[in-house]
Amino acid sequence: MSVVSPLRRPVENPATRPELTDTLRAEVAVRAEETQAFLKAAVAEFGAEGQLAFANSFGAEDMVLTDLILKNGLPIEIFSLDTGRLPAETYALMGEVESRYDTRLKVFFPDTAAVEAYVRGEGINAFYQSMDLRKRCCHIRKVEPLQRALAGKKAWITGLRAAQAATRTSLPTREFDAGNGLEKLNPLVAWSEADVWAYIRLHEVPYNALHDQFYPSIGCAPCTRAVAVGEDIRAGRWWWEDPTAKECGLHVKKS
Repeated sequence: MSVVSPLRRPVENPATRPELTDTLRAEVAVRAEETQAFLKAAVAEFGAEGQLAFANSFGAEDMVLTDLILKNGLPIEIFSLDTGRLPAETYALMGEVESRYDTRLKVFFPDTAAVEAYVRGEGINAFYQSMDLRKRCCHIRKVEPLQRALAGKKAWITGLRAAQAATRTSLPTREFDAGNGLEKLNPLVAWSEADVWAYIRLHEVPYNALHDQFYPSIGCAPCTRAVAVGEDIRAGRWWWEDPTAKECGLHVKKS
């Protein structure tokens, strides 16, 4: 049975197809080697028995890390958060990842009672009404499931890059996550967007079809939109809010 896709007609998105020059190829090879060494060192430090986990949200950066971890057989647990409002393209990619890498994803869902109470009390799309209501929704659908996913872990890995947003410019490769009480590792901090897409193209890594439709950053469907060419890559996330404060709570430091 054919599936009707909500995507716009195919267009050429230059961001997802960088020119694979010799310089870029060489840079990406070095980046990949350094990141693989970083991940191996993390396994050596935090253990190979499930104490180290990678939070995969299926963005382009996370697909680079997924490929590096699974192709190299690194003993790093990969988990994902299903908020219940992800785009269809994200679910399609989840299935493709399981098939391509012969794996089963460990998926965490929000508490049903908490979601029902929020929707009944505030409305199905209450997150558009205020930042407080949006953050409450994010907490229920993302933060609390993340806390369960990280229970008992010594460290977690993210696909964050310093160039992604105004809230991430000073991002270190390693920091203590006081909110979750463990180390947080960001091995792609120095990667550029071109580095990420060059790796994906060179290694034929599966990725979310929405990226080709000018969705550089993909979260829940109601809170994600396409951006204009040259627009900030996080402009499509919670576009109605102040860009200097746009985070869901997963990556906000406690003061």
